[in-house]
Amino acid sequence: MRYLPGEPQQLPGNRQALADYKARHFDFSVRERVATLTLNRPERKNPLTFDSYAELRDLFRALAYADDVNAVVVTGAGDNFCSGGDVHEIIGPLTRLDMPGLLAFTRMTGDVVKAMRACPQPVIAAIDGVCAGAGAILALASDIRFGTARSKTAFLFTRVGLAGCDMGACAILPRIIGQGRASELLYTGRAMNGEEGERWGFFNRLSTPETVLADAQQFATDLVRGPTFAHGMTKKMLQQEWNMGIDEAIEAEAQAQAICMMTNDFHRAYHAFVAKQKPTFEGD
Repeated sequence: MRYLPGEPQQLPGNRQALADYKARHFDFSVRERVATLTLNRPERKNPLTFDSYAELRDLFRALAYADDVNAVVVTGAGDNFCSGGDVHEIIGPLTRLDMPGLLAFTRMTGDVVKAMRACPQPVIAAIDGVCAGAGAILALASDIRFGTARSKTAFLFTRVGLAGCDMGACAILPRIIGQGRASELLYTGRAMNGEEGERWGFFNRLSTPETVLADAQQFATDLVRGPTFAHGMTKKMLQQEWNMGIDEAIEAEAQAQAICMMTNDFHRAYHAFVAKQKPTFEGD
């Protein structure tokens, strides 16, 4: 099957630009160092397929080498974010796979989350309407989430006879909204509305449906004007410290901060402060 390893996409590596990358299974563009990735099947509420999963995995891996992207916005076309795996193009075929094939698929979908969390750029999700199943996981794997009052986020796996532990949900969701609330959503598969999601800490903020994408892009633009090397270090430490004790985390942060103190951005900030000016960061 095409989603299995061994058929690499034509993506850049070794410090290349992504601005000219032409996505096959979604829209992708770069403007002022902010990439916008749009799931673009609005007539079906932007579902995922085997191929779009694989391309997402490969694209987020390639972002580790992208010189021209310092933040990523993920959104959906139309009035919805993502309805999850396509019933006809994924769910149906999965019922006919053997165990090795099923495990290859579930590992591949998990690799999307690993790639999103491992890329150095902050990932901001702009979520309106339906955000369900694997779509909810894409939102969960993002660093920042902007929603709307009409957002409906549902981890639907139990509704189709599967466990709620899909693509890291049981590890990540409790850390964001708490164990009890995560347990409720993962056991029941019920939808969490936008206001509830903001109150529980799933959404960082709510926007209107008309402005949610622009608000997420503006947030990303503000980030790329900051010390982007340091942002990448912050993201790495947020990820790595989940598996550390406090003493280990303090030592790891001491090392990370010492590295950041060697950057030109740190020195620019100091000299700007002395001159009573606003620093201009360049990411080095």
